[in-house]
Amino acid sequence: MDDSLKTQWIELIKKMELQFGEGIELEGVLLFIGAQELGKGYKKLNKSEKMDMLHIAFCKLLEPLGYYKFKGRDTDGWPHWDSVSMIPPLKPGEQKELVMKAVLNYFKEME
Repeated sequence: MDDSLKTQWIELIKKMELQFGEGIELEGVLLFIGAQELGKGYKKLNKSEKMDMLHIAFCKLLEPLGYYKFKGRDTDGWPHWDSVSMIPPLKPGEQKELVMKAVLNYFKEME
């Protein structure tokens, strides 16, 4: 991971910790993005609901990279995406870096 990505990531985590408390890691950021995109407010999540939030986050984050296309919302307001192309095989470190870059781009677009 390059120093620029690492620095930007640390800055984002510091901002989020100011708002939500210390100890935020990548999974927490992804859960936040999923909940944000669902738009239903705060709720204590069970394991299945956390998986749903992570799925929403991944689809939203990988959409600008051309892997998913937003399809619309169902009658309950849940967002859905169509898979457009397969994500190439990546090593674990490369996967994390791809997601971190996508998260940083997500928050840049929100500014």
